[in-house]
Amino acid sequence: MSEKKAKILIIDDQPSEVKMVKMALLRANYELLYAYDGVEGLEKAKQERPDLIILDIMMPEKDGFQTADELRGDLDCCMIPIIILTAFGEFSSPLQDIKGPFVFHMWDEYLIKPVDPNILLHHVERILARQEEINHKILRNHDRKLTPSPSYSTLIRLELDRKSGMLGEIASSIGTVGGVIGDITIVKRTKDKTIRDITVDARDQEHEKEIVSILDTIKGVKVIEVLDRTFFSHIGGKIEVVSKIPLNEVEKLSIAYTPGVARICQAIQEDRERAYHLTIKRHTVAIITDGTAVLGLGDIGPEAAMPVMEGKAMLFKEFGGVDAFPICLNTRDTDEIIETTKNIVPGFGGINLEDISAPRCFEIEQRLMDELEIPVFHDDQHGTAVVVLAALINALKIVGKKMESLKVVVSGIGAAGVACTKVLMAVGVSHIIGCDRKGAIYRGRSENMNAMKEWYAENTNPEAYKHSLREALKGADLFIGVSSANLITPEDVKKMAKDPIVFAMANPNPEIMPEEAEPFVRIMATGRSDYPNQINNVLCFPGLFKGALRCYAKKITEEMKLTAARAIANVIPDKELREDNIVPSVFDKKIAESVARAVETTAHKEGVARKRPDDQSFYHLG
Repeated sequence: MSEKKAKILIIDDQPSEVKMVKMALLRANYELLYAYDGVEGLEKAKQERPDLIILDIMMPEKDGFQTADELRGDLDCCMIPIIILTAFGEFSSPLQDIKGPFVFHMWDEYLIKPVDPNILLHHVERILARQEEINHKILRNHDRKLTPSPSYSTLIRLELDRKSGMLGEIASSIGTVGGVIGDITIVKRTKDKTIRDITVDARDQEHEKEIVSILDTIKGVKVIEVLDRTFFSHIGGKIEVVSKIPLNEVEKLSIAYTPGVARICQAIQEDRERAYHLTIKRHTVAIITDGTAVLGLGDIGPEAAMPVMEGKAMLFKEFGGVDAFPICLNTRDTDEIIETTKNIVPGFGGINLEDISAPRCFEIEQRLMDELEIPVFHDDQHGTAVVVLAALINALKIVGKKMESLKVVVSGIGAAGVACTKVLMAVGVSHIIGCDRKGAIYRGRSENMNAMKEWYAENTNPEAYKHSLREALKGADLFIGVSSANLITPEDVKKMAKDPIVFAMANPNPEIMPEEAEPFVRIMATGRSDYPNQINNVLCFPGLFKGALRCYAKKITEEMKLTAARAIANVIPDKELREDNIVPSVFDKKIAESVARAVETTAHKEGVARKRPDDQSFYHLG
């Protein structure tokens, strides 16, 4: 009996003809699914994702050719091997050219009915084994394409013999297995030995082990210690509270705390707006999460989300001069999140919602915006959208296209995908097709829908396209990916319009790797820092909150977001724009202040900025 428990879908309108086949497959321990025509078969293949499909040629409604063609063109089913059953003996090879609309081979093997069960089992085993090997090769090749990253940075302490060529041999060995060497420092040197610390970037944990293993094989080299720099940097957390007033004498303690602080409390009690001047409220943001949609990790919970929120607080401070603190909530209840956020507002001048799953995030943000008079900003939605718009503004200058003429395909109709769509619509883009796991979102679709997707269906996809993501890319000017890794291929990119623009932003690995896409695209951008044109929210939220807090804004308006996008785009002068430079570096010190000024000016124009007294009025006595 076969140890495999592969799932096999049989599509045949005359089940009696393959009764013996079914029994043989069941005896071999395969799980069987059945469909009795091509339409049902396509639907079941998309739902169940079988490991193999056995397909009869002659069927009503959709014959085997049409069914196989649609399976090969479907994003979810294109890699599933197909065995054709036919009564026609003239097909001498599965590689025979097919005349007509079919331009590639639609099946992996064909068998003539009536089918000998033993022969069928032989082909099933062979094809499934081959497919497993192909899948492993795809994974291995994909791993090789991943660029070593500082996120897998290792500090390796080595003791090596003091003789010529040792350091070169070490560097060569690390390079042979694909490691990238950073700093090399001498820790200690004796007559016969040298101890060095070498920093090496790897692709992943397995690659780290591979690098250390090859160093162990070098004669005259001893690995003393290996440190994971990322884990080491997170010991005890990454942020702290620092006092602005040194408490080194009784007088200062009396001013900062009791009894002097009581006077400040009374002043705020008389006028609560004074909290903006006399507390941290004026420059402090709460980073609110429930840990349900963290980066590319998904629903990992509030404790596991804490390192990301700490990192977010660091970015606020380093790039915008804004103090921020993580608030990781141990609840997924929409009402509880809203109520908790409202209750902590006295200590914060703004609310940054982070990594809360869709569709709850839409309601949480909207209700908080309606009920609070401080800026509320869901960065996963609007931060991404603002930077996407900034990148697109500059990309269109290079390719010479207009917003109004674009055909845009969006993969991933969650928080970021919806926000990107809305901001593009606000600047004149009208031909947008959004796709999720089930394909295009269109008016009248009933499967896998929610309130936001219903809105999406009503307001996008003017031609009511109903098919797959890959088919939607035909003739598209722009692809925006905020979904998951490896969803599209170079063949898909080739079908796009002239001078295609691809923003593949899934993290940590994009919908298509730049190395695969670049031969066929005019402009490529990702969410990663190790490739050009990083679409990173840090270009937006530090400056946006800096400007909003500086003018005590009551809210962040749509026009403030558009103004922020234009400010980011304008950081790069037109004469410096090129295909690999449409997005400014996150380390460009001009960005946060440029965005803050633009946001503050717009807030005053739109009447959402508060009037504020001079700070001196609180302490200048005459």
